[in-house]
Amino acid sequence: MNNKVIFNQGLTFDDVLLLPDYSDFSRTEIDLSSQLTRHIKLKLPLVSAPMDTVTESLLAISLGKLGGIGIIHRNLMIADQVNEIQKVKQQKLTVGAAIGASRDNTDRIKALAEAKTDVIVVDSAHGYAKNVIDTIRFIKKNYPNIDVIGGNVATYEGAKALIKAGVDGLRVGMGPGAICTTRVISGMGVPQITALIETCRAGAMAKIPVMADGGIKFSGDIVKALAAGAATVMMGNFFASAQEAPGQILELTAQEVPSRFKSIVNTNQKYYKFKSYRGMGSVGAMQKGVSVKSEDEFHGKNYQDRVLVAEGVEGLVPIKGSVKSLVDQAIGGIKSGLYYVGAKTIEELQKKAKFMQITQASLTESHPHDILITNPGMNYQ
Repeated sequence: MNNKVIFNQGLTFDDVLLLPDYSDFSRTEIDLSSQLTRHIKLKLPLVSAPMDTVTESLLAISLGKLGGIGIIHRNLMIADQVNEIQKVKQQKLTVGAAIGASRDNTDRIKALAEAKTDVIVVDSAHGYAKNVIDTIRFIKKNYPNIDVIGGNVATYEGAKALIKAGVDGLRVGMGPGAICTTRVISGMGVPQITALIETCRAGAMAKIPVMADGGIKFSGDIVKALAAGAATVMMGNFFASAQEAPGQILELTAQEVPSRFKSIVNTNQKYYKFKSYRGMGSVGAMQKGVSVKSEDEFHGKNYQDRVLVAEGVEGLVPIKGSVKSLVDQAIGGIKSGLYYVGAKTIEELQKKAKFMQITQASLTESHPHDILITNPGMNYQ
């Protein structure tokens, strides 16, 4: 056991709070622009996840118009993924596309390049792997004008390896997502605040932006991710509940809806509207990947294997509103966070931010308590 290193506690969003500092400006003066990649700058640090129940052209267009970016998922035939990209480009917006780390994805990469895709995301649960590194190198060698985001990684060493391979951006997160079961199925993972601090050390030295992927429950978590070093934040669950998300709509009766969701949806209607939401490592998503040949391997399992071992679940999320309404609430919370720290920009936030580790009692105190909530507000759900 002498070679088994036990690190200090890994920390995630609920384990920390940011300390407030002096402010001498108003929230209207705050600038949330940030680098997605080495060459792409966004007006807002928000990215929708490349999941087949989250991002297709409709949502990517809505988010792009607001200043963020959507990443079109890869569970599509090549022609269909290209078509989704073209719909966004027709609106003169920035858009990304996800690809797998497959040995046979050269046709998909070529088609996406010809469609003027702005950024390609090499989409893998384990980015610190030879097939991911080889895919990054292939794209940068053959299509040097397309920015590449590599991931997912969660350690300093993983980040350094992808930077060496030539990435223009890093995607960070191993198991923090609401639909992800990687940590409990495989035993692997790094709590997200710790993962961000470690990978951002590598990113900062090479001036490669880091994107925090997963684990966001409230706008305060976005602020914490940015303060820990992330330049942008990718979200799946958040956008899956938007009207523009491609997930199937289901109507549930009051008896079928857990009480915690009833304050979110319209109680004046007979049925509650939900949308399907699933991890890309769920059985359903992997089976879809088989049908469209989007990748020949996922989570280390070959699609020809008899059993697909899932590292994600499938479920439902309540429809909360349009992308604009959701983003407006998130931006309000992010600006409040920067204001409390005394930072006008994300870069200034990262310089000034000071984290404090908290106890479970502190977390309980942080949420509303000793009250029967009658209206939680749109941003506390």
